[in-house]
Parts: sequence; C-alpha cells; structure tokens
Amino acid sequence: MKPTTTLGETQTPDGSRFLLLEHDGNYYFKLNGTQLMSSDWTESELLLADEVCRFKKKPTAPRVLVGGLGLGFSLKRVLELVDSQAEVWVAELLPDVVRWNRDYLQDLNGKLLDEKRVKIFTGDVYDCIKQQGRGYFNAILMDVDNGPTALVQPKNSRLYNFQGLQLFYDSLKPGGRVSFWASDPEPAFPGQLKRAGFLVEEIQAKSHSRAKRFAHRLYIGEKRG
Repeated sequence: MKPTTTLGETQTPDGSRFLLLEHDGNYYFKLNGTQLMSSDWTESELLLADEVCRFKKKPTAPRVLVGGLGLGFSLKRVLELVDSQAEVWVAELLPDVVRWNRDYLQDLNGKLLDEKRVKIFTGDVYDCIKQQGRGYFNAILMDVDNGPTALVQPKNSRLYNFQGLQLFYDSLKPGGRVSFWASDPEPAFPGQLKRAGFLVEEIQAKSHSRAKRFAHRLYIGEKRG
C-alpha cells in the first residue's frame, strides 16, 4: 500500500487544522480530518468556471475573480476561457495555500500563479471585492465554502446575507456573472440571490467525470444589463 504524505499543515483563522496531503499522485486538502477537495475530483470546479465565463456578450480584457485558490483547477479553466488581456484575480485566505501551490504543486497548477494575467490577493475575498470597488469585475467564482449554509469559516456568513450578496451585485459590471459552489442543495439560496437583484440559475454538477449521479450544486447569478 502506498503511503499518504503530509506536505503541509497550517491553521485557519478560527484554529482549525488544515492539511495538504499526497497519496499515489493525488493531492487533496483536509480540514479537521474532512476532505475538502482532491486533484482527482475536479468536474464541478471546472464547471464553476465554465458557467461564470459564459457571457451573452464576450468582453474584451475581462476582469475575473476566483474566490479560493484551492488546487488551482478553477483558475486554470478561467485562464483557458479568457483572452490574453484579461486580469484574473485569485483571493486566497491562507498564505500557506499559495506557498504550497508554488512549492509542491508546480506540476499540477502552481506554475499558473506566475502567469502575467494572474494577480494574487492573500486575504479574505470579501476584502478583495470591497477594495476593487463597484463595477470592477465581469465574473466572480466562489469556492471558499461547502455552501452558503455549510461554512468552512464562520466569518464567511457575511458573504451570503443580503448585504453580502448586494456587494457581489455592485462589484459586477452589467451582464456580469457570479457562481457559488455548494456541496449539497441550498433550497433558500436562489431566492436570496433574486432578492439581491440577480437573474438566477441552479445547475447540478458531478464531482468527477465518471460519477453516475450529480453530487453538487452551482448557483449562478447574473447582473441585469
């Protein structure tokens, strides 16, 4: 049996134990013993990028925000979809996750952090959005929690209340799109997005391409314009 190797360990702001592990060529994150994501299960992360970059009118030099670096698969897909003049922000709360991508995951997606279109914001995605101001982004991808009610960090609740969703709405250009990843259905969330002004879609997503059932949900909000 091949061993599991701990490549990195850190603490989240609330004191939780966060690990990067490798087993038989597969990389994955664990939070307090629960697996969050894996380099073998990327289908929904790619779809998250596909949906948010599906503009009715494709912008030139779009500005896209990826909320949560993770293992870099959403970032990789965004870079495949946008043009050479795009500005792709990555907001990652944990500095160690950025460092691990550079140190251990170069052959996965880590090298993308040095791509000229990429800008790294090491801190809370909420602060990144506020810092850039109104009407800055064409698209925002959110994969920082297991869903609006399944929070990885308790502080993230401010992202999903009415004021938080209004922040997303205001930060987008007309016609801009935001996508939220959820591990399970969130029945109340489409209504919350609508109250914040968004046109809303709910999409079922598989965890990997060979999966026989839809395991996750994506919630897409589009700003009228």
